[in-house]
Amino acid sequence: MTGAPERSGPASDGASARRFRRFAWGLVVYNLGVILWGAYVRATGSGAGCGNHWPLCNGEVLPRPESAETLIELTHRLTSALDGLLVLALAVWAFRAFPRRHPVRWAAAGSLVFLVSEALIGAGLVRFELVAGNTSIARAWVMAAHLLNTFLLLACLTLTAEWARPRVGREPGAGRTGIRRVLAVSASDPAAWLLGLGLVGVLLLGVSGAVAALGDTLFPAATFEEGLAQELAPGAHAFVRLRVFHPAIAFALALYLAAAAFAVARLRPAPAVERRAGWLVRLFVLQLAVGLANLWLAAPVAMQLLHLLLADLVWIALVLLTAAALTRSTVTSPHHHPEGA
Repeated sequence: MTGAPERSGPASDGASARRFRRFAWGLVVYNLGVILWGAYVRATGSGAGCGNHWPLCNGEVLPRPESAETLIELTHRLTSALDGLLVLALAVWAFRAFPRRHPVRWAAAGSLVFLVSEALIGAGLVRFELVAGNTSIARAWVMAAHLLNTFLLLACLTLTAEWARPRVGREPGAGRTGIRRVLAVSASDPAAWLLGLGLVGVLLLGVSGAVAALGDTLFPAATFEEGLAQELAPGAHAFVRLRVFHPAIAFALALYLAAAAFAVARLRPAPAVERRAGWLVRLFVLQLAVGLANLWLAAPVAMQLLHLLLADLVWIALVLLTAAALTRSTVTSPHHHPEGA
């Protein structure tokens, strides 16, 4: 074999792999915290806490917070800035430690790209004053884009940690041909279709949830009955009328994901696939229960945050199931038992 030897690193060093994976998973957890705090900013109407200034806050680098809204928004900006530095460190580490074309490099680079676009979308919300009491349809479109970008960021971070497993590095040619050697995706593969439709469905559900949460923030109701009356009232705002679609989509998707998870576990009879399919179904059932409670209690802030956290965990579980089910070793050797989740 000719050419320079491949760079050693987590793909060949077990201790280094564990350190990298712990850092990557730690970043997933940290991003969940940043996401929840961002939702708290929206739910409390604190998005204009720094005025329409970005990246400065009320025209200053570190202003003296004169209101709770300013403190909440400033905290979100600071934690997001730290997130940017941490994701940049992850990408640099991935490129230094893993060989060319290794899938960890692709996932880490994607994490950095979506982190930058996340910041730009946030800046757009502030600069165009699509925050606080703004009820324009434009705000809904930007919030939908924000949600999609957030989910893609979480997916890339999750895959960075997942593909850093030592077994991925031991896949024949994984370091040379990257994702194509790790994943086996065929247009005629029913498992790929089932999971692909599930991913699209969860993204659609997330968008409807973002719009529903926006409606709950801008048009709050004290009780379930009051919220229902708002939705049925003639001339109700679009954000209020759209709230009813979110639970309907959630129940339809729950049935689909349960059937798809069962089918994928049958198509890919490996312990990791079966375990992750089970976790996906359990998390989605819990998510439905919390969603119903959120609806009945008229969407208090704490329930909104718990509902969002479970939505993120459902998405992560589906990404992990997809990665496990579509790895080449699982596809080509159905009776081979890859490492567990």
